[in-house]
Amino acid sequence: MAFGEHGGSPPTAGAAAAASFKPSTTVMTRSRREESIPPYVKAVAGSLGGVVEASCLQPIDVIKTRLQLDRTGQYRGIANCGMTVIRTEGVRALWKGLTPFATHLTLKYALRLGSNALFQSAFKDSETGHLSQHGRLVSGFGAGVLEALLIVTPFEVVKIRLQQQRGLSPGLLKYKGPIHCARMIIREEGLFGLWAGAAPTVMRNGTNQAAMFSAKNAFDGILWKKHEGDGKVLQPWQSMISGFLAGTVGPICTGPFDVVKTRLMAQSKSGGDLKYNGMIHAIKTIYVEEGLLALWKGLLPRLMRIPPGQAIMWTVADQITGLYERRYLQNNLL
Repeated sequence: MAFGEHGGSPPTAGAAAAASFKPSTTVMTRSRREESIPPYVKAVAGSLGGVVEASCLQPIDVIKTRLQLDRTGQYRGIANCGMTVIRTEGVRALWKGLTPFATHLTLKYALRLGSNALFQSAFKDSETGHLSQHGRLVSGFGAGVLEALLIVTPFEVVKIRLQQQRGLSPGLLKYKGPIHCARMIIREEGLFGLWAGAAPTVMRNGTNQAAMFSAKNAFDGILWKKHEGDGKVLQPWQSMISGFLAGTVGPICTGPFDVVKTRLMAQSKSGGDLKYNGMIHAIKTIYVEEGLLALWKGLLPRLMRIPPGQAIMWTVADQITGLYERRYLQNNLL
């Protein structure tokens, strides 16, 4: 059809120029939308996901801790460990340390997602709002370091001390509960006793979060074409798949840090001479006495706990942030 028919007119140079700028306009719109999710929304989403995760996966964490502390071969794998605990201590023993575990997950995920959002905002390009892969990795590592020092280490020290105790009778246990355990540690070992194993915990959590946030973003984009700020809310099963896959890399890379962290946290200064004098000494000692594979003890239960845990947490978090994102966009479009 000729341009002059039915009152039509050829496109002007201005119209062509406007069309050529559509991609950049889309980029700027996405940039503004990425900034529309406040860190506190992500913090709340993460904390609620942590509550659900802790309640579902505490037994796996107890089994992981028992396997990592087993130096004599008492347990013959995950199933045998779980059955032994149930037979000798009762089913409730599989939920030992749930209170500190749930509390620390709630606070940890609030800090993790909130601080990561703040770090990402700082690393975004001020003009385009683009976040580089390097910035995403550094943001994740920074969030992991913060959570390790402020929340994870003291809570895990208490949790591990409770989990390593045998039996359920309060009269036979050194630590009667989380508060009593924390008080005993401070009284016998000083305040910094709650930060035993801080170095490997920092390395483990920093590396884990750097990999996890980057992987989650990548899987969301590759599998579901989901980008933060686009208003698209993933289906729960989509979030579960992305979260599960993102949670698999860290445990394999950080296995030695996790084993050393558990060993350092479990030893008490009040018990006499310490077997391990620090992270490097512990790695060397475990390697010499138990072999290289001992540095990955408890890896299978970690893989049974962490990826499903991330799947649960991200399912909850994505729904909350997605609904907020969609409502924000709808209000802006009205």
